[in-house]
Amino acid sequence: MQEPLIYLLKPDFTKKVAEMSNEKTLSWSYCEDFIPEGEVLETARQHARDFGINTITSGVGAALRMIVASCGAKAVAEIGTGTGVSGLWLLSGMSADAVLTTIDIEPEHHKIARTAFAAAGMRPPRTRLITGQALDILPRMAARAYDLVFLDADPQQNHAYIAEATRMLRRGGVLVVAHALWNDTVADPARREPETVAIRQLGKDLADSEDFMTTILPVGDGLLVAVRR
Repeated sequence: MQEPLIYLLKPDFTKKVAEMSNEKTLSWSYCEDFIPEGEVLETARQHARDFGINTITSGVGAALRMIVASCGAKAVAEIGTGTGVSGLWLLSGMSADAVLTTIDIEPEHHKIARTAFAAAGMRPPRTRLITGQALDILPRMAARAYDLVFLDADPQQNHAYIAEATRMLRRGGVLVVAHALWNDTVADPARREPETVAIRQLGKDLADSEDFMTTILPVGDGLLVAVRR
């Protein structure tokens, strides 16, 4: 009996998949390194490594810069300052009269981020650093006053953060969430770690929401982008 065609093609198909995987990895690396980081960013990134902070990649940073520039954001809020890596990328896409408000619970993080912003020529009033619990601070921030909210914080708190971000964003404003693929675990339904489940559910909820138009960009560790309707 003749063997099924799918079986006869399997070795070649497997080889092709492997070749595509290698090519995709090469393309991903090319995109990640497409926009180089300067000395100030590299220093901030080294500080992040010293603190054990899982910061955004350069490819994600370049995407953030493009998103901020394309929507002409004047008021940007960031949840999770870290050592200033993402803030530097955001500021590089913002106009000279735009303001970045960034929140972090760790005073030491803000000390380093403030130094990084100053080294890049980004001083107050262009930057406003607020130290404290984000869920204590966000309710006091103005409604419909922000053009973009960037979230890079505890995944299990994301729904609470996004409830506030929805209130803060103007119509047409952009919500951006880092680590939307969470170390490549989100796409695998068998992975049930709390952080993975939280981010997977967040993506589904935003995709189903009437308040947002949503997509995920496969850059870095994934970047969820949602436009406020």
